[in-house]
Amino acid sequence: MPTSVDAPDTLTRPFDVAQVRAQFPTLQRTVHGDQPLVYLDNAATSQKPDVVIDRIRAYYAEENSNVHRGVHRLSQVATDAYEGAREKIARFINAAHTHEVIFTRGTTEGINLVAHSLGASHLSAGDEIIVSEMEHHSNIVPWQMLCERVGATLRVIPVSDAGELDYDAYADMLGEQTGLVAIGHISNALGTINPVQQMIADAHAVGALTLIDGAQSTQHSRVDVQALDCDFFCFSGHKMFGPTGIGVLYGKEDLLNAMPPFQGGGDMIDRVSFDGTTYDALPHKFEAGTPHIEGAIGLGAAVDFIEGLDMDAVQAHEADLLAYATEQLQTIDGLRIIGTAQEKASVISFLVGDAHPYDVGTLLDQMGIAVRTGHHCTEPLMDRYGIPGTVRASFALYNTRDDVDRLVQALKRIQPLLS
Repeated sequence: MPTSVDAPDTLTRPFDVAQVRAQFPTLQRTVHGDQPLVYLDNAATSQKPDVVIDRIRAYYAEENSNVHRGVHRLSQVATDAYEGAREKIARFINAAHTHEVIFTRGTTEGINLVAHSLGASHLSAGDEIIVSEMEHHSNIVPWQMLCERVGATLRVIPVSDAGELDYDAYADMLGEQTGLVAIGHISNALGTINPVQQMIADAHAVGALTLIDGAQSTQHSRVDVQALDCDFFCFSGHKMFGPTGIGVLYGKEDLLNAMPPFQGGGDMIDRVSFDGTTYDALPHKFEAGTPHIEGAIGLGAAVDFIEGLDMDAVQAHEADLLAYATEQLQTIDGLRIIGTAQEKASVISFLVGDAHPYDVGTLLDQMGIAVRTGHHCTEPLMDRYGIPGTVRASFALYNTRDDVDRLVQALKRIQPLLS
């Protein structure tokens, strides 16, 4: 059965943001009556293009069946689409082997899988795990739990006032005792782009393994896991224009082969008996039970969408939005930007005077502006700055300078209400 939805053609150059926006139905709607939606919460989740929505519908309408081992036609079609998505993703991140791509529920599950399955076999009492002060809770808590189980120690790279890692402190932490370095590629709270390639090389020089939290990077830039030489890389579909509840753990083949399964059940086994069970080969060893089939297929469609873009033009567009928004927001009296790293993705966190971020976000929402407020699952980072949280405006390829102008105008209108 042929697929009903084809990947989009490469978009015209220079980057045509109107052409992109037209492919996202949510961006066409209004909120609170007649307020046109300005969606600036992309670091939390991105909107979905028609090609992804239509592909998921096509799966349910024409191909719905369970995958693997089914001999009937629908099962074969669904399996081909599911495994075809894995092949697309392997090419997208330049994995050496398709079976190094493990489908998960998202970045969080990918990190937990490594913490659980790699953990006790690789780390023991006296070993150290290095994270940074800007990590998402998903890249802190699983390592704390692992340290409690095996007696390892968690060490934390400090962050400067500008929101950059103290690289000298990181270099001083590395040593024979370092078992794992787990670092976010891009900070979800500050937008800081971390120098992960050099961090990986330095970690490997002392024999440590590396995991990169790529939840905020795959939608903004090209990722090449072989060039990075990371041991593990995790990301989520819903932040890169794909469905929720689907993500990817990339791991080097030798490491994944050596790790025990994360969960037991159907589809991850070779043979089961009451005398003992043997496990299937990669990638199935780590994918117990019926998978999120439509999620994987939808993520494959999202990869098609991204690869149909000129990513150099996308990056230039987002860099322009970041520079313009930073300049315009600084015209507002009392507004303070949190995180001013030299290398940043299109994320701006800020405070307006002494106003609580929730109050700012609530008032902006009434004017059609969707931003994120709170600690952004980075409470240790907020503690480092001595603040309860921030207002975060995060931009994607479909945002415009007009979106920035509406945000700035709205902030100026509500400012008297925040006094």
